[in-house]
Amino acid sequence: MFEQFFPDHYLDSTYLIPFDKLYKEGYRGILFDIDNTLVPHGAPADERVKALVAALKETGFRCCLISNNNYERVASFARELQVSFIENAHKPSEKSYQQAMELLGTDVKNSLFVGDQVFTDIYGAKRIGIRTVLVKPIHPKEEIQIVLKRYLEKIVLHFYHKSKESGKIL
Repeated sequence: MFEQFFPDHYLDSTYLIPFDKLYKEGYRGILFDIDNTLVPHGAPADERVKALVAALKETGFRCCLISNNNYERVASFARELQVSFIENAHKPSEKSYQQAMELLGTDVKNSLFVGDQVFTDIYGAKRIGIRTVLVKPIHPKEEIQIVLKRYLEKIVLHFYHKSKESGKIL
């Protein structure tokens, strides 16, 4: 019933993802949400995210930011990291994920999406067939519409963990 919202992987942080392993598996494009995935909501690109993206590029990954946020927020963040971006993405619309892969020259088989929200980030990426990593939000302070969605996410994640324990998924 909730499987369409289940991530392929669920980790505590973006900074714990084994990107080297994923590169060896053939992944070449990483699509990232920004707020509460890479930095706290509304924060600028910090040294930790700059180091991560620099290391990913050095490995051979191409990166693109996909955010429902406005142009100013996303463009300034992307400029700091020197990566492609799509603002006002209307996630979970499939169109933005497809556009991001076109910008990177990748496809659903060698792209990975990393985000912190089930109903926008993960659902949108899964709809198009991209491997997904859900990460826990970096900071608890969020906009009210996201806080409300978090209650529903708890239900989905309960069933995700239950399915995982029973061996029905990853």
